[in-house]
Amino acid sequence: MLEKRVLVTGGAGYIGSHTCKALSRAGYTPVSVDNLSSGKRPFVQWGPLEEGDILDSQRLQEVFTKHRPCAVMHFAALIEVEESVYDPLKYYQTNVTGSINLLKLASDFGIRHFVFSSSAAVYGEPNEVPIPEEATLNPINPYGQTKLLFEKVLQDCSEKVASISLRYFNAAGADPELELGDCRPNPTHVIPILLEAAGGKREKFIINGEDYETRDGTCIRDFVHVHDIADAHVRALKLLEEGGTGCFNLSNGYGASLRELVEVTKRVTGKNFPVETGPRRPGDPPQLVGCPKKTHTALGWTPRFPDLEEIVGTAWKWYQKNNGN
Repeated sequence: MLEKRVLVTGGAGYIGSHTCKALSRAGYTPVSVDNLSSGKRPFVQWGPLEEGDILDSQRLQEVFTKHRPCAVMHFAALIEVEESVYDPLKYYQTNVTGSINLLKLASDFGIRHFVFSSSAAVYGEPNEVPIPEEATLNPINPYGQTKLLFEKVLQDCSEKVASISLRYFNAAGADPELELGDCRPNPTHVIPILLEAAGGKREKFIINGEDYETRDGTCIRDFVHVHDIADAHVRALKLLEEGGTGCFNLSNGYGASLRELVEVTKRVTGKNFPVETGPRRPGDPPQLVGCPKKTHTALGWTPRFPDLEEIVGTAWKWYQKNNGN
């Protein structure tokens, strides 16, 4: 049987590594390309690791030449909304220029299948919730703009490289077998921060803004288990192989407010940590909840872990395993 290699940028990272595991179980060999700025070498367990950066076209060309992949999955990106507001050029350089480098090489090497890690940030402040893929695309921060720009590049290049863009809502949780999880130092995502407060590594948890037009004044988000996101990527690749393309939401279709998430975390961990209110973060929309119907139909995707307590529970088990609690 001919080996099917998939080039996975950011394959040593949080979502990329989970997807490499899912690819391996589906019969593919993931080839991880990662500069290890936030990815972890031990997370690359299901295929080779090639150290490199998507801004380095020569290094990418060496990897393409060596491995001759049949497809590309592109996770490597800068992802912090607030940082993108303060340093937009850094985000445009990596998330747009770097991505174009990758796409050009895929085209040059005759690779026809490209799965892109996009974001719900492309929607901005939506007019309807849950948000369908046909909603107006109007990002309110540079991070979202970079994701939308590259989606458009992919669409314009569709004659040479067929693509699927997966618009994540909030990736969360950890591998149910506890082989992988989110262990980035100085986390900026809300659940790892909450778990640090529960585990005693932070004195308190700060809610950023309580004056949004939501049911309790705090932001509402749609949390999706990382295992389900990884499964969706494998399904997207198979859809590409069958001739399908498009943009799809990776969402559960319901949202939790930040205050609700705090209460779930306290319940799951059994810890009653201090919570205070701080100012809003720049670039945060009040509510992001996706409609997953199109994804269910086109990819045959149904989340295995839709329950928020279960999502937080897997993340807490991973945290305890890696922090000695």
